[in-house]
Amino acid sequence: MSSPRDWRPTCSVETIRARADIVHRIRAFFGAREVLEVSTPTLGHTTVTEPAVESLRLESGPFLQTSPEYYMKRLLAAGAPSIYQIGPVYRAEERGRWHNPEFTMLEWYRLGFNDTELMDEVAELVDVVLGAAPYQRLTYRQLTGGLVASRERLDLAFAQALTGLDERRTFVTDYPAEQAALARLREDDASVAARFELVVDGVELANGYFELGDASTLRCRFEADNSARELRGGEALALDERFLDAMAGGLPTCSGVALGLDRLVMLAVGANSLSEVMPFPDG
Repeated sequence: MSSPRDWRPTCSVETIRARADIVHRIRAFFGAREVLEVSTPTLGHTTVTEPAVESLRLESGPFLQTSPEYYMKRLLAAGAPSIYQIGPVYRAEERGRWHNPEFTMLEWYRLGFNDTELMDEVAELVDVVLGAAPYQRLTYRQLTGGLVASRERLDLAFAQALTGLDERRTFVTDYPAEQAALARLREDDASVAARFELVVDGVELANGYFELGDASTLRCRFEADNSARELRGGEALALDERFLDAMAGGLPTCSGVALGLDRLVMLAVGANSLSEVMPFPDG
């Protein structure tokens, strides 16, 4: 017979209340800035091609979305103002202290912002939730000691460097061009991307871009992703042609960022794992 505890949530009622308060403050933050809340599908016929991200797929064919990014950018291309979304996203093979296959993402896009301006706003929002504190900015090259190596060695050096950022709020900027994802390259230095990550007390919290809207360049990046997938013995994925059509139609100048809401709640309440701030992490 199973234990009666099996049905109980893994987080306390007090934490659920704290989480609700944080979400309320986030909505008030965007409301004061006239950023529109939107809701986009969590199921789609396509998914991201990024080699480091594995999607969950239903037997019937559709993918559970790893991010609302493509849908939100389609809204922007159709004339939407600055927008944000709070909702569930899904990633396969991610489970642990800082990971869960289903988690909550806060994602937003600001028209007319570059990545530096968006970093300022990210800091303002984090301060609303965690309280004010100083921030530092380090380039990816500074953080990894200028190491010239394979992607795998760079990723390891980056992860090791993060352990030295405890009790700090750090924006890591200027990622190598090969890690640009959907970010623009710097106009004055095409070897680096206008991409940033916020690390708070050693926790990777947010990832943002000065968004690239060039459809042909994006298509080339997606095709390169698929080639990398196949080299690893994985499956090449169908490209999201509707997203690419939207980018060809014209993405307005904007910057966007995705922030792990569960991790933010963890930091706010002093929890040690996601299971302490998610009521039913195992479903």
